[in-house]
Amino acid sequence: MSRSQLALPFVHTPDYAGWAWLTHEGSREAEAWLLREDWPGGRLALWGDAGTGKTHLLHRWADVHGASLGLVDGWPRGPVALDDADTVPEGALLHLLNAAQEAGHPVLLAARNPPGRWGTALPDLRSRLRACPTAALVPGDEFFLSLLLSRLLAERQVTVRPSLQRWMLTRLPRDAGVLREAAARLDAAALASGRAVTQALIASALAEYLDDTFPAPEPALSPEPTCLL
Repeated sequence: MSRSQLALPFVHTPDYAGWAWLTHEGSREAEAWLLREDWPGGRLALWGDAGTGKTHLLHRWADVHGASLGLVDGWPRGPVALDDADTVPEGALLHLLNAAQEAGHPVLLAARNPPGRWGTALPDLRSRLRACPTAALVPGDEFFLSLLLSRLLAERQVTVRPSLQRWMLTRLPRDAGVLREAAARLDAAALASGRAVTQALIASALAEYLDDTFPAPEPALSPEPTCLL
């Protein structure tokens, strides 16, 4: 009896070091702030919707400056980069900001909303966050989104013909977070089916996001050559 090979899913970790940053109009303010070394109070907060590049820029800044990622125990020994900063316990965040300022180390924060909208309860922390300069990241234009989709698929080694990628972009919301989720769902669907990504598979896996005002997928045709972007 022949046995088919079982494809096992794996946890995908974005490769922030392996991919160049895609500069676009909506990222220029944040990039300009990250090039400065005179942040007021030694702090900066990046904010924006999911998929706009906050975590990517935070990791790049941490790599350049040798910063610690996440909360540190005790006294910080250098710069600190803290993602999802709005979810950190308030007491721990206040201690970090105070200790880093006293030691003269910069702190880079990232979250989906600016610090003034975190609903902070501790008065001392709230005042420090309100004084923190912020830089927003907003979604890029059509060209940026097409490059981003290609990168997200390539990161997961999902092969999708350029024509199908264009088909997806005309039907998906112009949202970087949706594109990231689309790449993840296609990865899972292709792994589960064990077949190449087709228009029908895309339509099935991304039905929740695709604009249903467009025609239904074309009937499956004979396999075409594919390329990995």
